[in-house]
Amino acid sequence: MKLHELCDNPGATRTKKRVARGPGSGKGKTAGRGIKGQKSRSGVAIKGYEGGQMPLYQRLPKRGFNKPNRKAYAVVNLGIIQKFIEAGKLDAANVTEDALIASGAVRRKLDGIRVLAKGELSSAATITVTGASQAAVDAVAKAGGSLTVTAAQAAE
Repeated sequence: MKLHELCDNPGATRTKKRVARGPGSGKGKTAGRGIKGQKSRSGVAIKGYEGGQMPLYQRLPKRGFNKPNRKAYAVVNLGIIQKFIEAGKLDAANVTEDALIASGAVRRKLDGIRVLAKGELSSAATITVTGASQAAVDAVAKAGGSLTVTAAQAAE
């Protein structure tokens, strides 16, 4: 095979329709736009307009709501905390939000740090954070440590 022998599959490409190029083309003169009117002019975009009928986007019901004052928590899993304790980057006796940020386990605090239960925690760690899942609290207690939630967290 040579470079000049490369080509598309038959029917994969079509020639561009050249409108307004004379009567022989079948799309001459008005180029298939009819006579006069808004749609025959250039620079017109009537995207959601349905001829005076109530547009579809206004007929459909609106659903959902995004709380403007919702809290965004930085999350960290128990497996990550265990890995950092084993690497010596975290002290198991005192795992706080500031310690997690300083060690690099969490990038930034946001509205607080929330501990989730993914992964295994084998060392007895004392963790103090803004929020935690119930499974994470149980897993830390099972490993012989304690997990304290500082801020009052909404029931999740």
